[in-house]
Amino acid sequence: MSNPFTGPIITPTVPAPDIVRCAYLELVVTDLAKSRAFYVDLLGLHVTEEDENTIYLRSFEEFIHHNLVLRKGPVAAAAAFAYRVKSPAEVDAAEAYYRELGCRVERRKEGFTKGVGDSVRVEDPLGFPYEFFYDVEHVERLTQRYDLYSAGELVRLDHFNQVTPDVPRGRKYLEDLGFRVSEDIKDSDGVTYAAWMHRKQTVHDTALTGGNGPRLHHIAFSTHEKHNIIQICDKMGALRISDRIERGPGRHGVSNAFYLYILDPDGHRVEIYTQDYYTGDPDNPTVTWDVHDNQRRDWWGNPVVPSWYTEASLVLDLDGNPQPVIERTDASEMAVTVGADGFSYTRPDGASGEAAEGFKLGAQV
Repeated sequence: MSNPFTGPIITPTVPAPDIVRCAYLELVVTDLAKSRAFYVDLLGLHVTEEDENTIYLRSFEEFIHHNLVLRKGPVAAAAAFAYRVKSPAEVDAAEAYYRELGCRVERRKEGFTKGVGDSVRVEDPLGFPYEFFYDVEHVERLTQRYDLYSAGELVRLDHFNQVTPDVPRGRKYLEDLGFRVSEDIKDSDGVTYAAWMHRKQTVHDTALTGGNGPRLHHIAFSTHEKHNIIQICDKMGALRISDRIERGPGRHGVSNAFYLYILDPDGHRVEIYTQDYYTGDPDNPTVTWDVHDNQRRDWWGNPVVPSWYTEASLVLDLDGNPQPVIERTDASEMAVTVGADGFSYTRPDGASGEAAEGFKLGAQV
């Protein structure tokens, strides 16, 4: 069996499964009542069903059984990054694909969670627990249940973000799996710090962030508008839990989305996200950002807090044990851009930019 962290990744001879979108995340939490208060009472996710050990949640516009599973356990971690595939045959394709990769594969006709049928889970070449499924229970889509719609309503699961020590290696693996790159971050030496990769026609279904891994950086849910995100901030302030706001609100350079990052009771990071863009054309161009451009992570140029680069959630193997975390050996994004190091810029030397030049000319009038 191949080492899930290092070494070359083969390109299988069998077709990759046809992935539709990111569908749900299974999180292990240590206090189910506290997690319920966070995800249901604060964020307003809708309970599909629950028992004493597990809560199944979905967003406002979802019609499949769940987008988030909270499962009580001894160690806070991510147990599965689940993707829906295009047909039942693609579950067979996923099993064949990962077996040829030499990964550990487990298949359950009855599914791994309630509401989901025939599924394959794997320990992928990066060490992440991936799941692929098609059969799923349909539930009420709440799109027109405005009687349930909150001021900070989370309407869709948007993406995952994964921390891995070797982003180029992970990028090749995900491109072989059928993902396309919408944006990335590099330096002049060609070191890649992050890549945003999609199957659905948005900026990403998952992203690879360079760092010690494998770990879950965050799960992201979309809102309809910016004001929904601001309402969440106001609500957290009113509840005197504003210390759980880690970063934002703000606007990303990468993806152009308006964002907020908050931490759940176990420290799992959740992004609230809105207003990215369409990427569905076959020739959609990849946008590359300079790692020294301080507008790449925040369009307004606000610094990124160090914890955003260093803290992340463990991931589990298929036996439920935490995967070991491997240190990144390439330069870290935090090391080259955080602090008074002189490496970041808004405009490169000698390049004022049209917008800035226009502002200067206007000021002279």
